[in-house]
This record gives sequence, C-alpha cells and structure tokens, in this order.
Amino acid sequence: MSASKRIPVSEEHWEELGDLKGAGQSWDDVIGDLVKHYKRARLFREVHEARESDEFRSLDEVIPPEDTKDE
Repeated sequence: MSASKRIPVSEEHWEELGDLKGAGQSWDDVIGDLVKHYKRARLFREVHEARESDEFRSLDEVIPPEDTKDE
C-alpha cells in the first residue's frame, strides 16, 4: 500500500538527490537505495569495529582443524 508523505529538504540536498536519481527511477527507489547503502555501510563499520576491539574471532580460533590421518 502506497502512502504519500512530504519530507522537507534543503535545496542543496534536493540537488544531490536529483543527481542520484536515474532515468525511470522513482523518488521512492532513490530513498530505498539510500537506506540499503546506509545499512550496508553500518554493517561494515560494525564488523570493522568488532575486529579492532577483538570481539571478532576467526573460525580457526573457534573450530579447531580436524586431524589429517590420510598422510
């Protein structure tokens, strides 16, 4: 279900949004893309912060390698 909403933006941001909008793309598409990219960037930032703070462990540290008896 579609709902119309008004979002006030500055002239500068309106022009920047216009630069992002492709031919045949709706404003809803532009905003959806911005949200998707923001969420992805936030995830990458959180992973980077976890790695830097030693909250991140490699799988090798968590799951010991299996013994290789075929040698």
